[in-house]
Amino acid sequence: MQLYHHPYSLESQKVRLALEERNIDYTSYHVNPVTGKNMDPSFFRMNPTAKLPVFQNGSHVFFDTIEIIQYIERIALVSSGSGIITQSSKQVVEWMYKIQQWNPKFFTLSHIPEKYYIYTSKFIRRVIIARMSEAPDLATSYHTKLKEAYETEEKMRDPQILRRSEQDLVKLLDEVEMQLKETLYLAGNEFTLADVMLVPILARLALLGLEEEYISCRTKLGSYWTSVQQRPSYKKVISKYFGGWKRRKTLFKTWCVVRVRCMLKRF
Repeated sequence: MQLYHHPYSLESQKVRLALEERNIDYTSYHVNPVTGKNMDPSFFRMNPTAKLPVFQNGSHVFFDTIEIIQYIERIALVSSGSGIITQSSKQVVEWMYKIQQWNPKFFTLSHIPEKYYIYTSKFIRRVIIARMSEAPDLATSYHTKLKEAYETEEKMRDPQILRRSEQDLVKLLDEVEMQLKETLYLAGNEFTLADVMLVPILARLALLGLEEEYISCRTKLGSYWTSVQQRPSYKKVISKYFGGWKRRKTLFKTWCVVRVRCMLKRF
């Protein structure tokens, strides 16, 4: 089994947490979307959406986060064969889909200094154009990604879109807070795949320096966040790259790569 992912990718974090929680072995391939590696023809032929993660097991290839996680669960169920691992309940699945409805893209970009976002966006567009010339048979798909990049920049100038994204997040977190008043975790008193879906969102808020504003201000959610950060899966998937000084190292390394490639015009 192979997983194409990157520590920056929130969706990748969800899948990796599921893999770690279910003790599934896999081969890891880093594909950095900030430096445009997801636009390389070899990856693009496998997944024309260029989105992460991609999970492959033999001839089975999955792009959708929930589909991947549910496939991982089925593998774990077959592998255990002892009843230790049980299939997710209806409540767990409902929470998974509810969490997945929130798209973090515009919220995340709105909390990044504009000059960095614009600089990186311009770099990605140049990467797409360069790859288009390398693989003319994929020109149509590359053109779609180029159009998406321009549309994203346009939407980032629309305050209503940004406000709606923030409102949807607040609504989700309020629902989570209400649930945590009844149970230790999202779908009961055991950590489930519903929590796997939520934890990376909380980690993203913390990474953006918004922990106080969105997490700690909610008493139960704050306690929950403190607890889940102690899980081995969290430490391996997220804290390893973004805990303390590692956050600066992780982000600085990628920013340097982008800057150097721009200076050398190597896209």
